[in-house]
Amino acid sequence: MTPARRLPVEQRLYVPSPGEASDVELLPAGDVTEGVLRVGGTVRRPHQPQSYAVADYLEWLEDAGFEGSPRFLGRDSSGRDVLTFVPGDCASAVPEQWVQSEELLVSVARLVRRLHTASAGFVPAAHPFPPCPLPEDHKEQDGLVCHLDVTPQNVVVRGGLAVGLVDFDLAGPATGFKDSFNTAMHWVPLRDPADSWPGWEALDPLRRLRVFADAYGWTEEERRRLPEVGAHAAVLSQRRMKHRARTLGGGWARMWAEGAGGLIERRRAWLEANGSRLILALTD
Repeated sequence: MTPARRLPVEQRLYVPSPGEASDVELLPAGDVTEGVLRVGGTVRRPHQPQSYAVADYLEWLEDAGFEGSPRFLGRDSSGRDVLTFVPGDCASAVPEQWVQSEELLVSVARLVRRLHTASAGFVPAAHPFPPCPLPEDHKEQDGLVCHLDVTPQNVVVRGGLAVGLVDFDLAGPATGFKDSFNTAMHWVPLRDPADSWPGWEALDPLRRLRVFADAYGWTEEERRRLPEVGAHAAVLSQRRMKHRARTLGGGWARMWAEGAGGLIERRRAWLEANGSRLILALTD
């Protein structure tokens, strides 16, 4: 329960600390969000339609004892969202060799599982997440609120272990299995070998998928459904990205123009072609 001393998130104005403005760093741009700064021990991000829903979610996670997410502090005089800075390392656009560590992979799976446990019971009543643009997404509007974008670039690592998650821009209702599969898709990774990052070609995705599944705790039924669920998710992902590229432009349009739709289609085909191998690796 939110302590009575807190103002509603939309009423909070962040007051900077003395000398804070002298310590400013431009942080790497995300796929769709640019202009993110570290200012002292805070992060300044452009305000988004979902910002207050995310702020309420982050507050719930704090009260639930989840230590792996930033805290919403309010909006600054420029109207930007202000959050606490989570120190550590995040992967680059092409993940470095250290991201391949199986110990790190295990810690990512366990961090996401802790996130889902902490998220249970959260209902975005005061500030609902923006409605999904596609009809096939509507059935998940009352699901478990999840991060939904746990890429190597959005995981904070210290001492070789995942300790935090950042960039909750795509957070919203889904299921724990959907969010954990999406995480595995990025971290195993699950994609056509032709689309492997440089230096990742020799990794065994079947072994890494089993390591992730065991660490998160997928059920037998979830493991057997993975190829079908993954292929269906790829179809929806492609539709969403195409829609966002057309209606929102910006980073979405850039990713679509750079071939993201083709990459997703190749992933779908790879998951379908290797379904039996994936199930065997997960259940044998």
